[in-house]
Amino acid sequence: MQDDVYRYNKERWEALVEADALFTRPMLDLDTEKARAYLGLERLGLPGDLAGRKVLCLAGGGGQQSAAFALLGADVTVLDISSGQLERDRSAAEHYGVGIRTIQGDMRDLSALDESSFDLVWHPYSLTFVPDSRIVFREVARVVARGGHYYLMCANPFFAGLTHDSWNGEGYTLKLPYTDEAEASYPDQDWVYDRKAPGRLISEPREYTQTLSRIVNSLTREGFVLTLLSEVRGDYPGAEPGSWSHFTGVAPPWLEFVWEYRPGIVGG
Repeated sequence: MQDDVYRYNKERWEALVEADALFTRPMLDLDTEKARAYLGLERLGLPGDLAGRKVLCLAGGGGQQSAAFALLGADVTVLDISSGQLERDRSAAEHYGVGIRTIQGDMRDLSALDESSFDLVWHPYSLTFVPDSRIVFREVARVVARGGHYYLMCANPFFAGLTHDSWNGEGYTLKLPYTDEAEASYPDQDWVYDRKAPGRLISEPREYTQTLSRIVNSLTREGFVLTLLSEVRGDYPGAEPGSWSHFTGVAPPWLEFVWEYRPGIVGG
């Protein structure tokens, strides 16, 4: 599915790898204790025994989550749009002496993967990079096993398009309509990569809003049952209004979901 969305995202993520952006840096200082704490499986209510369990890191390259899962004994596959990100997964695997399977592709097309083949699909922040989330959810439902889990971290739909720069002196001003597939673009945060490096010009993220109703109803129709919803927010007491810390405390920018695949119970 190499459309304009695919090409834009691929080009941007290869540039982010070249810039050594935060989310492209492999984690090379993990042990099993650190890996378990990093993934937060207990907090999410997910099974802690990963030995032999098949895990798909969906649009989650970079040698971070994949390395943590592999260290805990999981059979790990990573699918990502960026060859550079996947190379970092392979580097992390070599560093730890573990096996990680890597596949370059689009989260909207998982045809390279077998049906009902994963116990856990782990989907870090990336859903907003495609317009229609329903395509992704259908693909996930095809590859996850009955009784398996789907972890999804995505933008909080109610604050899509906002950053700390949206401070107007009294609050953070919403400007985008609350609708599916509205396009938004804004500069990367300063902590993502060194934006002041000479000659460095990386396209801004191009994101698409996903309403909460579409996310929940679409996954329910595919046969998923929600087991956890968490708002990822900052701790901002004393933070300066208009700062990133203050913004994340007032307008939690991300949501985490855990879904269990139970087709035939509801909607599937």
